[in-house]
Amino acid sequence: MTSAGHRSAPMSLSEVEALAREVHAAQKDKAGRPYAEHLQAVAEGGRRRGGDAEQIAAAWLHDSVEDDALSERWLADAPLSRRTKDIVLALTKRAGEPPEAYAERILATPGARLVKEADLAHNADPARLAVLDATTRARLTAKYAAMRALLGLGEHPVP
Repeated sequence: MTSAGHRSAPMSLSEVEALAREVHAAQKDKAGRPYAEHLQAVAEGGRRRGGDAEQIAAAWLHDSVEDDALSERWLADAPLSRRTKDIVLALTKRAGEPPEAYAERILATPGARLVKEADLAHNADPARLAVLDATTRARLTAKYAAMRALLGLGEHPVP
């Protein structure tokens, strides 16, 4: 695993992207696609929504702790802004956590809602969902719609 090291300057977006691609390299999404495609789509979706560099960095890393690609300790020591770290932690689901508590944490963390909106939009992309079996597609569609509602995002995701 990549070490955060002891540098004073924050990681650039290109360094964050390279790290995210590296630590998720072996991972596939539910459709069997390289997981980095999802990370890139969330980062691009965040950018399209007006996200700043800290939010884009968080978008690249949004699943890294949850998926055990990077540890919370790594994140704590990483040369990233406090805000980026807070967004990543806000978006990290905790075992057994009710969706309402997860949504509350996202809403309470400045910048996190925009990144989660981009994440949900890509997760709910009909082209992505179409390759899944009907039961999984229905379950995930309902799950994503419920989270959008908890976050006050309306019914239909904007790509």
